Amino acid sequence: MPGGTDLTLRPFLWRAENLYPDTEIVSRTHEGIERYTYAEYADRTAQLAHALDAAGIEEGDRVATFCWNHHRHFETYFGVPTTGAQLHTINPLLPDEHIQYIVGNAEDEIVFVDPSLVEKLAGAAEDAVEFDDVEFVVMGEDVPETSLDPVTDYESFVANHETEYDWPELDEDQPAGMCYTSGTTGRPKGVEYTHKMLWAHTMESLSPGGIPMDDDDVVMPVVPMFHVNAWGMPFTATAGGAKHVYPGPSPNPEDLAHLIEEEGVTITAGVPTVWLGLMEYAKENDVDLSSLDSAIVGGSAAPRAMIEWFDDHDVELLHAWGMTEMSPIGSVAHLKAGLEEEPYEDQLKRRSKQGLFVPGLEFRVVDDDGNEIPWNGEDFGELHVRGPSVTTEYFERPDANEEDFEDGWLKTGDIVSVDEEGYIKIVDRAKDVIKSGGEWISSVELENSIMAHDDVSEAAVVGVPHDRWQERPVAFVVPVEGADEEALREGIYEMLREEYPKWWLPDGIEFIDAVPKTATGKFSKKDLREEYSDEDLFEGRAPEEAAPDDD
Repeated sequence: MPGGTDLTLRPFLWRAENLYPDTEIVSRTHEGIERYTYAEYADRTAQLAHALDAAGIEEGDRVATFCWNHHRHFETYFGVPTTGAQLHTINPLLPDEHIQYIVGNAEDEIVFVDPSLVEKLAGAAEDAVEFDDVEFVVMGEDVPETSLDPVTDYESFVANHETEYDWPELDEDQPAGMCYTSGTTGRPKGVEYTHKMLWAHTMESLSPGGIPMDDDDVVMPVVPMFHVNAWGMPFTATAGGAKHVYPGPSPNPEDLAHLIEEEGVTITAGVPTVWLGLMEYAKENDVDLSSLDSAIVGGSAAPRAMIEWFDDHDVELLHAWGMTEMSPIGSVAHLKAGLEEEPYEDQLKRRSKQGLFVPGLEFRVVDDDGNEIPWNGEDFGELHVRGPSVTTEYFERPDANEEDFEDGWLKTGDIVSVDEEGYIKIVDRAKDVIKSGGEWISSVELENSIMAHDDVSEAAVVGVPHDRWQERPVAFVVPVEGADEEALREGIYEMLREEYPKWWLPDGIEFIDAVPKTATGKFSKKDLREEYSDEDLFEGRAPEEAAPDDD
């Protein structure tokens, strides 16, 4: 396209700066609450761009962040890609060897790092050749004692630079961002986001079928900014002219409740454990959620009981689904026109699903033979997706490209069903579905049912080896404080018997202190399988009736 008409991020920044110069950006930082306006944000973003130029960063170079959610991190979201460089967000919760691989594979030139994460990054960088040519900028006003070298503080890095910048005309296919998958089953896979992909994702999100944000909204992404651009919310909120609120390093439920109350948050987003924590805190404290219109939940399925609790507090818990490879939002569980008139129970069933695909994307669901399944809510197969915000290849991974892409389609690895209205329901990940006696059991469905019990905080279900049935489900349950475990075990079985055939019932229910989490906050079934690989360990076994029938 001719210069100035390509689909890039720059117009979003221009719109916010010129139409909403006085709208606030609020940030909880190591130094306390910081607040400034879009006009001031644009000035600092220009200063950052000049600082990157002065540091020798050129078009196509990669600049990494190792940060929590705050205003300085947000400044890199536009200050890096609109110069033609590429923003690479690194998950600081990853193991050191993954961080080393990611930095080396991406060939990062600079890493911006939070003060509280300096020690973690220094540990990963120590004696690692991948960091030999990297410069470090600490996202604060001072540099703590560290072995990182060369290093400077962020305020000194951007100080004394001009607040006006001549933003270059960029091609929409220019890489703007980069994020790596968590690498739970092998080396992390890099996903590059072009300007066009992020532009398209922002437009998909702004549509009524996405997660729209307007100039009267106050948006607080709790989902980490290092995890697929906080689900794209910083870009969407900027394009919509909304007020931003960033919860900063390691916010607890009290921090989130305070920010919602004090800043009038209307839209927020995070994984289910975030909202479980807020629920528990609100039950014991006086929390005002009256400003909150919707809380987006993703990463794993939202328990029905959680949706009902938020409904009781006049907050819509909006289920969304996506992937790193999709920039990431793919579907949102809005109710179609007319379906609001359904009985509440039927509405809950639809809202508990992953929802309707956002405008701009296409999907298909295929069985093992490659045939598309009917939309009847019962048959299921693997979900394939494509669209302008979906990547078509991994960064320098031809082996994974061959496995995960087919004729322009991304093979998601999610096993889903589709109902007659087009609502997607994830039955399981292909690697997590439990195959027992030739039949499939959905671990996700069992987890959601178990977590509907009032005395359950978390639950994960995995398949364990079985000599006769190949695999059998076992549930790992975190009870709420003070719950009677034996009564709870029987209560869970009684509840499951009402919903599922007897061969679906878990062979055992084990009580644990916490379900292990991945670096992105999802339940880590891989860790559970490794820790509890011997089926003889399970003491909380179901009655004999739980085994599959011989036929």
